[in-house]
Amino acid sequence: MLGALAGPQALAQGTWPTKPIRLIVPFAPGGSSEIIARSTAAEMAGSLGQTVFVDNKPGGSGNIAMQECLNAGDGHTIVLGHIGTLAVNPYLFAKLPFDVNRDFKPVSLLAKVPSLYVVNPSVPAKNLKEFVALAKASPGKLNYGSAGNGSAGHLAMEYLKSEAGLFVVHVPYRGTGPQMTDLLAGRLEAAAVGAAAVIPFIKAGKLRCIATGSRERMAQLPDVPTVAEQGYPGFEMTQWYGLLTPASFTDEMVARLSGAAAKGVKAPGAATRFSDEGVLAVGDGPAQFKAFIANEQARWKKVVSSASIRLD
Repeated sequence: MLGALAGPQALAQGTWPTKPIRLIVPFAPGGSSEIIARSTAAEMAGSLGQTVFVDNKPGGSGNIAMQECLNAGDGHTIVLGHIGTLAVNPYLFAKLPFDVNRDFKPVSLLAKVPSLYVVNPSVPAKNLKEFVALAKASPGKLNYGSAGNGSAGHLAMEYLKSEAGLFVVHVPYRGTGPQMTDLLAGRLEAAAVGAAAVIPFIKAGKLRCIATGSRERMAQLPDVPTVAEQGYPGFEMTQWYGLLTPASFTDEMVARLSGAAAKGVKAPGAATRFSDEGVLAVGDGPAQFKAFIANEQARWKKVVSSASIRLD
């Protein structure tokens, strides 16, 4: 009984981790989160001396995964946080069963991924200006998909809609993978998706990129102008992903995870994969990630309010 009550503190003494670490990812396989999580997890194993395995738990705008991480209580379950769960959901939902700032400890900001605004080739818009004109000519006729309510893709498109004054219908999915299936098949007309998940389809001509959400043009798509270049100065939309633990983890456990993560995202294997797919590796520490989350929360609180997005 005493051992059970000691929880993570007992596990932290000298030999932690004592078994494989479970990394919960809040989306279905097939998107940027999957690429970042699996690449980083594979590299972290060497530093930690234990396997880090990915467990996809989509649904609930990421809240299901966050709650499951808290409920695990085994001192070996962590979660992949992102812009939606950490910076937006606190303002998007009327009530959450947890407090992201109180109940979790930031470990490391792993990577940033520019959002790419893409359309199915059947859509008669070659660039963002033409897409905006098309949408304004027939309000509500065009649709766009996302990996779910509150996902990065949902926020990216709502941000653009707010800036451009558009009415485009949102179709939420349970992950980027299912969304991409319909987008490629033409059942969806548009989407804002992390670069890693769509660059191969853009280069193959199966999707058309009408703008990038990055501050500058991307090396992988040098001919595609940014949103800012196409009439919206200062516009930037970048998805980001980082590791968190339940607040019950000791600082020593968090520090060990942070060191392994920072080393992992910059290891040759992960670095090559990230570079090929437009992912920018970060790998900072707990304090830096905590400050970053606070800045993003202040930013997205304003966006959610101005766009009047609210979920029960």
